[in-house]
Amino acid sequence: MVEVETKLFLRDSATVVFGVLFPTALLLGLGSVPALQEPISGTDGLRSVDVWAPTALVFGMVMIAVQHVPSVIATYRERGILRRLSTTPAHPRNVLLAQMTVAFASVVVSATLLVLAAWAVLGIAPPERPLEFVAAFVVGYAALLGIGLVSAAVVRTSSAANQVGTVLFIALMFFGGAFLPRAVMPDALRTVGEFVPPGLQALTAAWSPAAGEVTAAAGGQPFWLQIAIMAAIAVITTAIAAKLFRWE
Repeated sequence: MVEVETKLFLRDSATVVFGVLFPTALLLGLGSVPALQEPISGTDGLRSVDVWAPTALVFGMVMIAVQHVPSVIATYRERGILRRLSTTPAHPRNVLLAQMTVAFASVVVSATLLVLAAWAVLGIAPPERPLEFVAAFVVGYAALLGIGLVSAAVVRTSSAANQVGTVLFIALMFFGGAFLPRAVMPDALRTVGEFVPPGLQALTAAWSPAAGEVTAAAGGQPFWLQIAIMAAIAVITTAIAAKLFRWE
């Protein structure tokens, strides 16, 4: 099932381009802007593009979790695939697990490409705290996926899943601080952003503590508290999705 879902994923050119390749292309495009290559005053050589690297990473994470996965599950439900599979040894639950496995693998590939390209082309050092970075990445994606599964549990058609996914994408990216620098956001939005998956502040701090200090200049939750918040969101949303989910 993982092999089949992988083939289906690779045939979806839009998801491959925007979910896997676009974050790297976005960062490289930003890195070509001379102004973003200039050091930020008072940061001992830290550049704006260095701060932007984790932000580019979350684009792919959010798209895969809240747009791609719900759309696929809704399509399977709409076409009766899940219902028909429930009468065979291939239980629909295994299809969902295979789908989530492929989705997670895609965001890992996306992150790997971005980190390597950032290092090789733009001179951005790999994450300085790799264990904390992995923790923030996995738990943050789990929180996003939980939200995506809630959407997948309640929408009935693929078109509805796409519409809900687009709204969720914009909301998570905006309130999470990916569209605007935290320093220029109102206090209320900065506070809300601390509780919005995938926890961009935690990813930034783990990748580059110096960049984390810049983005947290206006305050912020401690790293492990934010990880705990993302983990709680993942557990709660997954439980809600399991309660609401219907096979047909």
